[in-house]
Amino acid sequence: MSNSVSNHKFLDTKVLGHPSGLFVLFFTEMWERFSFYGMRVLLIQFLTAQVIFGDSFSGWGWTAEQAGALYGTYAMMLYLTPILGGIIADKYMGSRMAVIIGALIMTLGHAAMAIDSPIMFYIGLAGLVIGTGFFKPNMPSILGEMYKSLPDKKDGAYTIFYMGVNAGAFFGMMLCGYVAETQGWHYGFGLAGIFMLLGTIQFWAAKPLMGNLGVLEKDQKDADKTEVKKTEEDDVKNPFTVTDIALIAIVAIIGFLYAFNDPLSKNGIIDIFAFLDTSILRGQTIMVLIALVLFVVLIVGRIMRYPKVVRDRMFAVIMLAFFLIFFFMSFEQGATSLVLVARDYIDRSLEGSALTIFNTVNTLLTIVPLLIITYILFALAKATWKTIAFSNIVLLVCFALIWAAAIWMLKNEYAKETSEITVSWFSTLNSFFIIAFASTVSRLWESKYNPSAAFKYGFGLILVAIGFLILALGSNNISDGVKIPMVFLILTYLFHTLGELFISPVGLSYVSKLVPAKMLAFMFGMWYLAIAIAQKLAAIVGGQVETIQENYSLSGFFYLLTLIPAVAGVLVMLLNPVIKKYMHGIK
Repeated sequence: MSNSVSNHKFLDTKVLGHPSGLFVLFFTEMWERFSFYGMRVLLIQFLTAQVIFGDSFSGWGWTAEQAGALYGTYAMMLYLTPILGGIIADKYMGSRMAVIIGALIMTLGHAAMAIDSPIMFYIGLAGLVIGTGFFKPNMPSILGEMYKSLPDKKDGAYTIFYMGVNAGAFFGMMLCGYVAETQGWHYGFGLAGIFMLLGTIQFWAAKPLMGNLGVLEKDQKDADKTEVKKTEEDDVKNPFTVTDIALIAIVAIIGFLYAFNDPLSKNGIIDIFAFLDTSILRGQTIMVLIALVLFVVLIVGRIMRYPKVVRDRMFAVIMLAFFLIFFFMSFEQGATSLVLVARDYIDRSLEGSALTIFNTVNTLLTIVPLLIITYILFALAKATWKTIAFSNIVLLVCFALIWAAAIWMLKNEYAKETSEITVSWFSTLNSFFIIAFASTVSRLWESKYNPSAAFKYGFGLILVAIGFLILALGSNNISDGVKIPMVFLILTYLFHTLGELFISPVGLSYVSKLVPAKMLAFMFGMWYLAIAIAQKLAAIVGGQVETIQENYSLSGFFYLLTLIPAVAGVLVMLLNPVIKKYMHGIK
């Protein structure tokens, strides 16, 4: 049977003008993001929390540096395993089966973390890393395959899909965070797993609608065979040499050992690079620098073998990936240092009219998105009930649970005369601001004011810097008993989100424009590697918040985080002529 999408039933029914199958993917991705971000917002809090209000609220009491080391390794692996997961899916099981396997492994990971045991906690983290490796690269692959015959609708489809991502992140952080901070950490971890399981069942049960979409086929059309053959012949022009393979192996081994040595050594368990320690640098830092040099040799060596135009465009991608590291190193403080700042330094207490205003705003923030997503759910059910009734029933159960949890949360908050906003509430602001401003920013890219790639990156980095500057100014005068007004942190998330909209959604677009098809997999791997490095650096920097606060000041920490992206932003804009030249006319 051919892999052509022309005979699939998802093209026969429409929801909001798009194939109904898009919304099966929409909800699957939404529940995966619900579980992922619901767990993510709790991780640093749980690791650094002390015993409060009984055993159900016992954290591990780690320092920020120790927690940051573990979180950094976890986040780093989340961007490395998808490179392998995509290869396995393409060669052995197909995207659909990879998504189901990945979702099931993540469900088991969440279940393990719901058990109050250190061993199960680590097993759960490993499950999430492995499961994400299968899930993350294959959902966009299925979406791309779905729209092969509908190229004019592809941009709109990705916008809707991105809404599902952020809706899941928003509800996951809000509800899992609330449950964890009011009922106990492991209840929050468990809630994330429940929706991951239901999302998996919903996707599996939608097969009658999705047909063979994402299924690995042995018998391809002649045209497909010709295309594959052509690609293989083209690849012969730059095969991996023995030196390339040796460098890849060495860099991968050093990177893997470092990723695990960092949290183990900072928790006093083992330091396998201790024999290289000097009075200036730790042994693991020396090994990372060696790996970095070898990696640069590998990348430059491979790129230099291509023709000039291709070579220049790939160097342009590498330059953009380099500045991407500075963006994510700063932006991802939202998962580390900003969580600790929200917990320890932001005035989160409310009463009287301030509490009434907050409850009203929080109700609107919760109910309005739920109403919109519920409308989409009923539109999908109406269009596809005869084909995938069971899948729709599972979705209805999911939303019944979401509505029940949301109403329970809001009812609890309205019953209080005084309240302290949960730490995780601030993390939801990023998703809310994305939903609010994404369409406005996307219209800017379609106007005459659409800036070049370098300026998009520069503006994005400077917006992130402004966000940290606001928080630095807000923390200038804090002292014992005096905390930062929450408006400063809210504005920080606003500017960080605007910065994200300038950089994150357009990054992969430039990779696809600049890199020939036969080299896309290689360069996408480099792109995800840059993000993985940035995630680790973000956690390392975020882990120093306590040390810098004690030795200098909290404002000093944020002035430093203002300086780094600001300098990077100015530098990338100064390099605009060089980057434009290397793009050779690609806009």
